[in-house]
Amino acid sequence: MTTGITIRPDPAAANAVDDAVSQAFGASRRGVRQVWFSQRFDVDVLTLAAVVAGAVPGLGVGTAIVPINPRHPLLVASAAQTAQAAAHGHFSLGIGLGGNALEQSAFGIPAGNEIARLREYLSVLRTIREGGDVDFHGQELTARPPLSPVVPGGVPFPIYVAAMGPRALRVAGELADGTLTYLAGPRAIEEFIAPTITQAAADAGQLPPRIIASVPVAVTANPDAARAEAMTSLRFYDQFPSYQKILAREGVTSAADLAVIGDSDAVIGQLLRYRAAGATDLVLNPFQTTPSDLHELWAVAAEL
Repeated sequence: MTTGITIRPDPAAANAVDDAVSQAFGASRRGVRQVWFSQRFDVDVLTLAAVVAGAVPGLGVGTAIVPINPRHPLLVASAAQTAQAAAHGHFSLGIGLGGNALEQSAFGIPAGNEIARLREYLSVLRTIREGGDVDFHGQELTARPPLSPVVPGGVPFPIYVAAMGPRALRVAGELADGTLTYLAGPRAIEEFIAPTITQAAADAGQLPPRIIASVPVAVTANPDAARAEAMTSLRFYDQFPSYQKILAREGVTSAADLAVIGDSDAVIGQLLRYRAAGATDLVLNPFQTTPSDLHELWAVAAEL
């Protein structure tokens, strides 16, 4: 099991890229082997992953995740290959359907057939990853570049899908290398996510998928304050039906209930439950970001 961390540039930093590189370098020095970046509406995380990979050689970098709806797969494939070339084989591409309500507001994108789009998107990415020419015409996407889309040194790269619903998990099992979950607890992983994607991969003749669990974590001597912060920072996810369904599978009512909080020993004990449930890898997602908290988190990630 590889345990990585999510890095978010400090919004108060004078330079977001410099701050991310500094955090990645510090984490690597503490023994962290993989860092992940989450796409929002500010920093482009595919670019950031490439920059960090060049600045901290040997450190694994990945996106967790890049929403696919506003981005054509040819553009994502180009950026992913560039990041992989910069990382010399240590880059992982995590993609997801994203939150359609947010995307409608930001980009004016109408709701569509998301599962069909995901299947077609992965088909294009896989063709490029395998070094083939792309000539794809689907219901949702067309990809027919007149020149080769392959970046020397940029292939192959693993593809993970933020899939937690049954249809998305089946597509991920058939066409991706695994799933990268967020706010899916051990019960949901063991009873639903792992068996669904594993069976889909087996049916498609694919290798067993990786199940990467991204978990909100606070390593702290003040758990009460951390729980209060989790209630505030994670409340955002409670409004989305897709998360409501996965929380219901876990038997909780709020995303904050899945936050792993405590001192190092307590946090490690709770995180080991994910391994027992079938998670192959972990991503520790901090919601407390003071330097002392982050250093403790890095130490836990290095130990697991």
